[in-house]
Amino acid sequence: MRTDETILVIDDEPQMRRLLGITLETQGYRVITALNGQLGAAAAASHSPALILLDLGLPDIDGQDLLISLREWYFKPIIILTVRSSEAEVITALDKGANDYLTKPFRSGELLARIRAALRSADQKEERLVIEAGPILLNIPDHIAMKSGEILRLTSTEFALLSLFVRYQGRVLTHGFILREIWGTGYQEQTQYLRVFVAQLRKKIEDDPSRPQLLLTESGIGYRLSGEHLGEGEGKRD
Repeated sequence: MRTDETILVIDDEPQMRRLLGITLETQGYRVITALNGQLGAAAAASHSPALILLDLGLPDIDGQDLLISLREWYFKPIIILTVRSSEAEVITALDKGANDYLTKPFRSGELLARIRAALRSADQKEERLVIEAGPILLNIPDHIAMKSGEILRLTSTEFALLSLFVRYQGRVLTHGFILREIWGTGYQEQTQYLRVFVAQLRKKIEDDPSRPQLLLTESGIGYRLSGEHLGEGEGKRD
């Protein structure tokens, strides 16, 4: 049995929260519950659960929208557990970052098997989610960013943006790709929106934001994280 994993259940049905609590606790998991999206997001931020079980039919926010918001900074497994069973809902959730999708009513054994599979996969990826790019060190699971040993104070969006650049270190990322990955398809033409966030991020990671050496502009195309140590060359300002 697992005794070191916390699972967050975000579901507005009291009976479902009780059922999931009993099912998971008998397997050694620690369970935290939230009855709406706002409380669920707060619980995810404060408790850093190993996995989230997310209902789509929440009273204050649609679960698909909450999924997008969580994926700005939460990189551990999210399993959708809902009555919505249409193919479109499943595809949308998976495209937005869900690791798995299970419809209610469900079999407890199958749910537990999917949870174990998601946690195993997350454990296997853990080492690859602590990444160095020149003076930048990013610990994605723990949501920690550092530069030359000093912790960077980043917003959730800034952290998500830096995570994207670090994962594709050295590669040119187009404006459209960045906007789609961070904010969704509806923002793919909002290059000025991206420019504002890049400027904010540069203020926190560059020695001199007006002469960037880490986060470089590729004129008319997008941005690239050089990963080189400071002092080696000069970047373009956007």
